[in-house]
Amino acid sequence: MLNNSLKDFDIDSTRGFLPVEDPLTRLPAYFDNWENIVAQLSKLLILDKVKDEIKHLPILDTDKLKDNREINRAMLVLSYLGHAYIWGGKSIVDTLPQAIARPWYEVAKELGRPPVLSYASHALYNWKLYNPTLPITLENIIRLENFHGGLDEDWFVLIHIAIEAQSAPGLEAILSAFKAVERNDCALLIVALTNMAETLQKMVAILNRMTEKCDPFIYYNRVRNLIFGWMNNPELPNGVFYEGVKEWQGEGQRFRGETGAQSSIIPSFDAALGLQFDHASPLYAHLLGLRDYMPVKHKQFIEKVEETEKLYSIRNYIFKHQDNEKLVTVYNSCLDGIHAFRDMHFNFAINYINRQVARKGSPVDTGTGGTPLVKYLKQHVDDVIHSKIVYKIKQAS
Repeated sequence: MLNNSLKDFDIDSTRGFLPVEDPLTRLPAYFDNWENIVAQLSKLLILDKVKDEIKHLPILDTDKLKDNREINRAMLVLSYLGHAYIWGGKSIVDTLPQAIARPWYEVAKELGRPPVLSYASHALYNWKLYNPTLPITLENIIRLENFHGGLDEDWFVLIHIAIEAQSAPGLEAILSAFKAVERNDCALLIVALTNMAETLQKMVAILNRMTEKCDPFIYYNRVRNLIFGWMNNPELPNGVFYEGVKEWQGEGQRFRGETGAQSSIIPSFDAALGLQFDHASPLYAHLLGLRDYMPVKHKQFIEKVEETEKLYSIRNYIFKHQDNEKLVTVYNSCLDGIHAFRDMHFNFAINYINRQVARKGSPVDTGTGGTPLVKYLKQHVDDVIHSKIVYKIKQAS
């Protein structure tokens, strides 16, 4: 049974998967060489000087990072420098110099994630509050780091950060829902599922604001190209080589790029509500693989939810009480919320990626995470809507 509190998994009751302490905005002075480059990244990208600057960096000692906030800040900074080095400027390269590769490997190992820009660094640890006395909302958060900068790039990520903050009540409701099943408390389960459904509706409302300040053409041509990873990418057929990382014996590494699918929110709801995907399908393997890019404790939370769902299945409980119209309706409302979220994401993928690619006359169906984008997203949408439970009136004996 999931008897742990959210805190045990680094999940906050008001911030969800966002860190309970605001992310660090700058590393100690010893790391100024990194910070100075990342602070002027947009200008260096314009001048095509990023590679020159990074090549002249000294190799810094990551043992001087004192705590988790500093390690996460270092991961963020090195991720931006690493991706700017690989993808930025006139030429794409497949080898990272030791001054970036070695410390990136070390901090990534400490965090239990690969040394590549992942959602955790791109979004979860990449913000600050405009007014520290007010909540985390779209109107009160600022991005710490970006590549080219500008309204569209920032808004794209701020949307995700605001969604993360909004998810907190729904994550709390997962714990309540399992307790309700354990106690056979139908009324408590209805309350918990209602909270989940309302949380999902609010998340959808935030996602729906993406087009307000993020233009599809600008996203595709100025934002997306720098967040790709080095898995299944034709530009990097041998992956990326990390100089100075002897542990990899000179082998090219293939890691997925940043994608919102590395967020832990929807996988947590999927697991709690008992949504099943074909274990033999490439989609299922992909979903499991994405967890390696999540913060370790967030990944453990999803696994614990799956483990608890086998003992106290919410979905099976609904089937056993299929004659309870209110219970069936509110469960299906949760699925409607997940469906609406995924369907909106699917339509954004069409508008922000496929239609932009079509303008260039070379249709591509690969996401930043290195997957057949449209196929996987469409399957996700269909799987959810087919999982709804039908209300059945109890027959008189």
